[in-house]
Amino acid sequence: MGFLKDKTAIITGGGRAVLKDGSCGSIGYGIATAYAKEGANLVLTGRNVQKLEDAKKELEANYKIKVLAVQADVSVGSNNEEVVQNVIDKAIAEFGRIDVLINNAQASYSGVTIADQTTEQFDLAIFSGLYATYYYMKACYPHLAKTKGTVINFGSGAGLFGNFGQGSYAAAKEGIRGLSRVAATEWGKDGINVNVICPLAWTAQLEKFENDYPDAFKANVHMPPMGHYGDVETEIGRPCVALASPDFKYLTGETLTLEGGLGLRP
Repeated sequence: MGFLKDKTAIITGGGRAVLKDGSCGSIGYGIATAYAKEGANLVLTGRNVQKLEDAKKELEANYKIKVLAVQADVSVGSNNEEVVQNVIDKAIAEFGRIDVLINNAQASYSGVTIADQTTEQFDLAIFSGLYATYYYMKACYPHLAKTKGTVINFGSGAGLFGNFGQGSYAAAKEGIRGLSRVAATEWGKDGINVNVICPLAWTAQLEKFENDYPDAFKANVHMPPMGHYGDVETEIGRPCVALASPDFKYLTGETLTLEGGLGLRP
């Protein structure tokens, strides 16, 4: 078993989604698989209970680790701090520690222009992404300080490059990048390293984006120079594992970008 044996990782948006061809189309599940192979116990959250249960069943059977699946949805009108604290309380009750927090969950109405977007559509991205990241980081902080743990948040090229029709998504992701930089500064003294990954992988969400908004898809999504989109486990999940390694602690305060097929660059 790997170096994460007996450690605990929380992965938001960790349900198992599939592509039209039946293969895995979920970044969260790809990360969960990479962590399971290193022996970590997992806490997976998401809105869809069935996807969480599918992930739990498969990961426990394949890798002999423990998975706690907790339905959780950070959204407008909810007591979101209570929703998140419930996840943390269950994680501590089950495993007794938190070593890694991966804020992967994000929903949005990509393809809708700023002029046409409703407040409700904008709120979906901000709450599911930026607010969720903030609440999970805040709730996990005392536990991560004890374990000198790792926070991995997710940005996006949508914010870096100003993608057409992705205003709310880009706003959420850029907010997450800013929040992460501040946390890296504030939490470095506690031995917590905080990093951001901006992935490009072929996922069920991207497949749906292409189907629903083909023009916006063509304008925004371009094949990386290496000629393939990032693999959710080997090219996104494995770098997330590396960032939890003691050998990567010197990266506290850095922001890493993962582009499909290109690897990591500071």
